[in-house]
Amino acid sequence: MIDVQGSGSDERLRRIEAVTDAALSQLDVKDLLDELLDRVGEVLGVDTAAILLLDLHAQQLVATATKGLGKEVREGARIPVGRGFAGRIAQEKQPVILDDVADADDPALIGRGVRSLLGVPMLVGGELIGVLHVGSLRPHRFTDDDVRLLQLAADRASLASRTRASGLDRSAALALQRSLLPTHLPDTPGVDMAARYVPGHDAGVGGDWYDVFTLPSGWLGVVIGDVSGHGLRSAVVMGRLRSALRAYALVCDDPASALTLLDRKIQHFETGNLATVLYAMISPDRATIRVSLAGHLQPVLAAPGHPADPLTIPVDLPLGIGPRQPARRCTEVAFPSDAVLICYTDGLVERRGEIIDVGIGRLCAAVEPGLAEDVCARVMTMLAGEQATDDIALLAIHSTNRRIA
Repeated sequence: MIDVQGSGSDERLRRIEAVTDAALSQLDVKDLLDELLDRVGEVLGVDTAAILLLDLHAQQLVATATKGLGKEVREGARIPVGRGFAGRIAQEKQPVILDDVADADDPALIGRGVRSLLGVPMLVGGELIGVLHVGSLRPHRFTDDDVRLLQLAADRASLASRTRASGLDRSAALALQRSLLPTHLPDTPGVDMAARYVPGHDAGVGGDWYDVFTLPSGWLGVVIGDVSGHGLRSAVVMGRLRSALRAYALVCDDPASALTLLDRKIQHFETGNLATVLYAMISPDRATIRVSLAGHLQPVLAAPGHPADPLTIPVDLPLGIGPRQPARRCTEVAFPSDAVLICYTDGLVERRGEIIDVGIGRLCAAVEPGLAEDVCARVMTMLAGEQATDDIALLAIHSTNRRIA
């Protein structure tokens, strides 16, 4: 912390306020970084400044905002971690002062005529996300106060950059997830269907998905699942599982076998990820349903003359738990005419401070036999209010009176 007492305290305070000004938060990230470099240049009396953000996969620093460096370090230029002045800071994760830039082994900065350099790492939670450095075209001796001030600016830039990255990840995850959800459910005889997907309010986009497809045998495949975690990674894993399960559905005669293969796939290729999945197959005559549950909530069935109730189906372990598991089970149940089957993820029924059975009870109270679109609309109105904070995926399948010969 900079000592603002004694001689020069007013000047030090002014310098601190220049880089911690709350008004900066009103700017978008690019403008904030540019403004921050202008202020740093002014209060430190330097001629150049640059922010380089880390491309983790490439292990390179990418010039994102620069002042006074011209084409020598243009925005978008890449510097490997460990090379040059910025690369050294990234590797050591410590401030570096060079009174003589000849020691920097950095042709771009030397070519610009920089004589002295100061750089600090940009860290969030101890994790490197970039580097901020400044330079002088004249010999300059940077002080400890200069180091601390530049670190304050770097911390401000780190927070803004991480917030922007999180926003981009959320947008990318949502775009990916929506691209993988069916834009239109298949038009198949004997059933009508409707679905909803709503991203979470608090936790961000997760790995919830639903899928419906017809199989060459005439059976109708129905899937709803939830990959653990949130953000782009969960959405990517979700996309892989969706594609894999579609492939396994083509070679498996029952849902349990397909989920067994999917479990092997997760354990081998998606180690460390967990998922709950419901996979059901509705017979060609639409009279029966075969269901297997991998840690997923039991679907609700509402038939004419009977209250809606979760189906009594055994729940096996989620996918990704480990290789030593009991054999997965498949249960066959009747699908009466005009009944409606409700498949959903836990975001629809879970609420903070109450057991999940309460939410399932609310769902059952909201479901009555009828057209799938009407059922979905009623369920979302009654259950998906402001208290719902997690992703919600909902799929309703209504057995019409028309049977297939």
